[in-house]
Amino acid sequence: MKYQSFLIKYAEIGIKGKNRYMFEDALVKQIRFALKSVDGQFEVTKESGRIYANALSEFDFDETVEALKRVFGISGICPMVQVEDEGFEELKKQVIRYVDQVYPDKHFTFKVNARRANKQYPMKSDEINRDLGEVILETFPETSVDVHEPQVMLHVEMRSRINIYSEVIPGPGGMPAGTNGRAMLLLSGGIDSPVAGYMIAKRGVVIEAVYFHAPPYTSERAKEKVVDLAKLVAKYSGPMKLHVVNFTDIQLYIYDQCPHEELTIIMRRYMMRIAEIIAKENKCLGLITGESIGQVASQTVQSLAATNEVCTMPVFRPVIGFDKQEIVDISEKIGTFETSIQPFEDCCTIFVAKHPVTKPNINIIHRSEEKLAEKIDEMVKTAVETAEVILCE
Repeated sequence: MKYQSFLIKYAEIGIKGKNRYMFEDALVKQIRFALKSVDGQFEVTKESGRIYANALSEFDFDETVEALKRVFGISGICPMVQVEDEGFEELKKQVIRYVDQVYPDKHFTFKVNARRANKQYPMKSDEINRDLGEVILETFPETSVDVHEPQVMLHVEMRSRINIYSEVIPGPGGMPAGTNGRAMLLLSGGIDSPVAGYMIAKRGVVIEAVYFHAPPYTSERAKEKVVDLAKLVAKYSGPMKLHVVNFTDIQLYIYDQCPHEELTIIMRRYMMRIAEIIAKENKCLGLITGESIGQVASQTVQSLAATNEVCTMPVFRPVIGFDKQEIVDISEKIGTFETSIQPFEDCCTIFVAKHPVTKPNINIIHRSEEKLAEKIDEMVKTAVETAEVILCE
């Protein structure tokens, strides 16, 4: 079947009441952006609770579906045939043509589900269901009707034009990008943080990211790996700014001045401080991390509390209760796993203590940080001011 149109279904947007149009407009914008990556031209429009993507030229069907499956807010992608209302006899012919082309093997059960959105249409839904079902049975006697669990649900929507479709390809769900503010993702080269960014972006949040680079202890290839991860997340979230912070001097200073068992916690606290400064400068309303309780020493409840203490804005941790396999499953689904496991160290793994503290005492941490007072504020300022910004899309 040579489809030329897609009906785009949404779920949560439908319950937004008077503000629904804003969410629809945001979804239309994201669909247009996603389809720019496809070889072909499309017109994306909305009409009475329906969004359509109509091809204006030749296009790759599979490539188009894959692009639409990355747009948050879409619950279903329906390849369809859209025809003019030229009378019911002509509609019967169109339905028969559709069934014949889409289903070469006619041994299936079906149900016709007509929706009469155009109330001026002269037949009622039950009549349409009955008469179209009858002509399908007569034309293809191998078929049979099953109104309870049909193998094929044939949808026929009577609107300004008539939509015919039977396949609903699941979309990612969620909310369209840009409908729920902006947040800053602490992006490392690991498995967890790209998943965390994906999950928050799925709720309609625009994502920016910050990466802490420590040359020469981390290679340029480690930085490229993080850029690659940001680009993979950006396929779902939309274009993302990646702020690359040179963290070497701060790490070395902490290493020289503070007890080594506290290195991870204190470094993490300064990462959060710097991320928050950059977040505020870029009008972000929260931070995002890929932390999961108990996964490593810096992610015990006590360590998370010590890290949280330096933040004034909310910290979103969407994988906080996930085990590693659950996170890996999502990373494989969104295509970040193979990049995440490339063997390039990030700055966190270079300065890891042999016996890191897992239940840090916040008062002791404060006393240790007092040893940094002479230089740390200026070093943080320099790190923020010299951060490199890379647009990932």
